[in-house]
Amino acid sequence: MSEAVIRWVGGPVLYASTTADFRLGEAIEVGADRRPGEVIRISGEELVGQVYEDTTGLRPGDPVHGTGGALSVRLGPGLLGRIFDGLLRPLDEDVPAAASAPQIQFNPLARRGDALNAGAAFGALARDGVREHVLLPPEIGGTVEAIAAAGAYDPAATLGTIRDAAGRTHDIGFFHRWPIRRARPVRKRLPGVDPMITGQRILDTLFPVARGGQAAIPGGFGTGKTVLQETLAKWCDADVIIYVGCGERGNEMAEVLREFPNLIDPRTGRGLMERTVIIANTSNKPVAAREASIYSAVTVGEYFRDQGLHVALMADSTSRWAEALREVSGRLGELPGEAAYPAYLSSRLAEFYERAARVETLAGAEGSLTIIGAVSPPAGDFSEPVTSHTKRYVRCFWGLDRERAQARFYPAIHPLQSYSEGSARFAAWWAQRGNPDWVAQRQQLLALLESQADLERMARIVGKDALPPAQQVTLLCAELVNDAFLRQSAFSPVDRYCSPRRQTEMLKLILRFIALAEAALDRGVAAQAIAELAALRRLRRMGEEIGEDQLAKFSELGMAIEAAMAALGKAAADAS
Repeated sequence: MSEAVIRWVGGPVLYASTTADFRLGEAIEVGADRRPGEVIRISGEELVGQVYEDTTGLRPGDPVHGTGGALSVRLGPGLLGRIFDGLLRPLDEDVPAAASAPQIQFNPLARRGDALNAGAAFGALARDGVREHVLLPPEIGGTVEAIAAAGAYDPAATLGTIRDAAGRTHDIGFFHRWPIRRARPVRKRLPGVDPMITGQRILDTLFPVARGGQAAIPGGFGTGKTVLQETLAKWCDADVIIYVGCGERGNEMAEVLREFPNLIDPRTGRGLMERTVIIANTSNKPVAAREASIYSAVTVGEYFRDQGLHVALMADSTSRWAEALREVSGRLGELPGEAAYPAYLSSRLAEFYERAARVETLAGAEGSLTIIGAVSPPAGDFSEPVTSHTKRYVRCFWGLDRERAQARFYPAIHPLQSYSEGSARFAAWWAQRGNPDWVAQRQQLLALLESQADLERMARIVGKDALPPAQQVTLLCAELVNDAFLRQSAFSPVDRYCSPRRQTEMLKLILRFIALAEAALDRGVAAQAIAELAALRRLRRMGEEIGEDQLAKFSELGMAIEAAMAALGKAAADAS
């Protein structure tokens, strides 16, 4: 084991003298109490390390021990339903750690003589809820020499032996370690052709994210980033949820830790935590650990992805992670970049978001890891470095608007500041679910919302009543889209989730009303008469009043609107 001696220490950074053979990225143990750290720079006989715990009490002359390996986390049973710190150490002390758990029930999936690819599943856990497998390490594959029978085993037990192509034998067990800064290998990356359904209409219909894609949620303080991520965690169609609180306020993280264990999984009716991993690293923790927490989270996500599962990772927030990079960079004396962030901020963001993917695993299964990162730009300025660099590496940008949030409009996503690149590739998915016109409908809604923005600027000058009737109807229809379709209460038992089928029915009904309103205007119906339709109120409230098991009522509402519009047209014809 390599050793060094501390020469200087300040905050999370230390300088140490050594003649031993340390490596860049090597995990180290600092001081007599062996605090975890990592080598981040080597120059001659001097190394620079960052420490992932409080460095109070360290002094020159204290030892630095090398471990010989990269900073890594242990992956295996006992992750789901748990709360960890940034280095994947358990924080829920009332739950026994996997290493000290009495026994784990193991069911073999392979037999002696079977050939297994590296990273393949050789066993399964006997448990309710999410399907969870026991994997070979990604660098070990070969012929099964021995495999344990079904039964309960100690967590440290050897479950079998693998002989690789070179004739070497490897013992295998429940756990293996993987470096957090290195992406786990896959057989190949696959294109994202299916959306990850979130149950939020503004996202699924206007700005969908692909399975294995990347999305950013930028927004100032109080715009609803955390609430939106919690909603996505509960309702998105992912098998496993990874939630990482990176540098967030302690009271906000405490709220997450209190609420998540009480959330009910709508799929199973059981606790959502059964398929959730929470990594909590609050703002009062050492900044170096904050920086590592993002990598720990994405490594755990890749581990479940390699089991053939669909994983959603919620990172809240990458701005705090970038601030940790900035503080460590400043202590290292590096030349600052824009807004004092390190010059490598952009490449670090790229490395993180590029680990999202839909893949064919080494074992031949299909899995995906979708990353949704919250960004907290100061004063809601989307031009600041973290937001602007993030936009380069994500295909979905869900910009939160302060004015919408203050008006209690949820989700407060601004439809003209947000986008989803390449969303047309989901057209086939929507067509298979009964909406072949989805692309055209989406474009019609966005065009209507753009017209609303232009007309509202004009209305502030001349007054809304001074606008021509056609423009008044355009504003009426745009308000209907906002109120009836884009607004969705996270606390409503009926409207907190909206299935693709229900979204399609609502969208068709709104677009039908728009077409009828424009036709009625051409027949001489006054804009004010259209705005005063009694059926319009039902249309605005349909999200709250028509649930998932009442889809036939959309047809009834449509017929009521048709009849009301026909009556208006007849009255206008009689008056003329």
